[in-house]
Amino acid sequence: MPSIKVFTRWRPPLPSEAAAPEIARTQASNPGQNTTIALTPPPSQKLSRPWKSDSAFTEIFNADDSNRTVFEHVVAPTLPRVLTGQNCNFFAYGHSGSGKSHTIIGYDFERPDEFGLCLSAAKALYEHLYQLNENTKENETLLLGLRMYELRKNIAFDLLNNRCKCHIREGADGKTHVRGETETLADGKVRVRPIVTKPCFTFEEFHAQLLAGIQSRATGTSTIHDQSSRTHAVFEVEIVTRELLDARDAVVERQSELVPVGKRATDIYIEENMKAIMQTPDGKYVPNPDYQLNQKAIDEAEAKKAEYESRVQKAEEYVSEVKKSCHHACLGGKMVFVDLAGSEYCHDKGSVSTMRTKQTPQEQQESRQINTDLLALKEVIRAMARKQARIPFRSSPLTMVLREHFATGGDDGVSAMILTTSPSSEQYNATIDTLKYGNLIGMAGVR
Repeated sequence: MPSIKVFTRWRPPLPSEAAAPEIARTQASNPGQNTTIALTPPPSQKLSRPWKSDSAFTEIFNADDSNRTVFEHVVAPTLPRVLTGQNCNFFAYGHSGSGKSHTIIGYDFERPDEFGLCLSAAKALYEHLYQLNENTKENETLLLGLRMYELRKNIAFDLLNNRCKCHIREGADGKTHVRGETETLADGKVRVRPIVTKPCFTFEEFHAQLLAGIQSRATGTSTIHDQSSRTHAVFEVEIVTRELLDARDAVVERQSELVPVGKRATDIYIEENMKAIMQTPDGKYVPNPDYQLNQKAIDEAEAKKAEYESRVQKAEEYVSEVKKSCHHACLGGKMVFVDLAGSEYCHDKGSVSTMRTKQTPQEQQESRQINTDLLALKEVIRAMARKQARIPFRSSPLTMVLREHFATGGDDGVSAMILTTSPSSEQYNATIDTLKYGNLIGMAGVR
């Protein structure tokens, strides 16, 4: 399992929280160890208790730390890994309105110091790619591929393809695939495209695509914000070439050609075997003596199917060849940023944090699903911490998707969780829940 680092980021108080005192908090660390956090509840919350974490947190960011500071301490150290073709994953977790989207995406897209982690990472990667491309052949020009989608219940929506509805499935290869609706093409071809990858040759192109995708995100009411994201958003930034993207598209095309051929082979097999049996008056099925099985037709159809399966295999092998033949080790290196939806916690009756913005029945249902997803993620991390033989990745669509991001990092990969927290005493219980979640993850990385 790749190492999991946990960071905590305190956001500034909101104007609506100005009247409430801040949470009394302290932090401490010993040389060579992570940091502990201790919180003390305000006197007004008599039912709340003090809480102290384990040495689970890599670093604590204060309210006056900019997005640039967070990037330099969390993401920038992983760039050398990505530039050698490895994967690094970053998750933002916290209650609604705690600053997750501000951290991952950012709200100021003009000032580099306030870029979100995703945009800052792209800017840094382009600085390296521009240098690598100086003496590179045209078909090997390195660029960034951007994929953006959000998860709502068991459906994914492609943010760079008009919110195309996609389905989350586990394939025969044991991997999770996120694919769009089935398209019926000419000659009976059936195509199911994966999440669209937008090729971005320059930072300006990436910037524009990211903004376009962000505008497609869904919002709704939450306990804190009237316009808070109610979905999990995934941003995948991969170092690619045009040749690699074309090779992947070719796999999709070969698969679409295989579908009608494979269906015909199955239909012929079933038809011939149905003709070769008959039903007796007492309801039993026995061989039909009046029909000779057309084995030649079955064999010809199976041979045609094998031919098209071979084409798919060759297309898949070519994808691997493209990656191996590239002179740059960074090809295929990927950063994944996950902006987890805010968890709608239920607190003790009478506390200020129980006051909820009125939600529609649909939004209440979505909130319950979000909590279910985040619970599933917690159980996955717990199982990883205990080194269990079976990790319950199939517990929710969220964990099915994140499975690949946890696994593909390898032993040298890095996963980081950024906890975004409110300093307001009104959110004391929600903040403790967030830190407890992070405490579990942080200890999972050291056990």
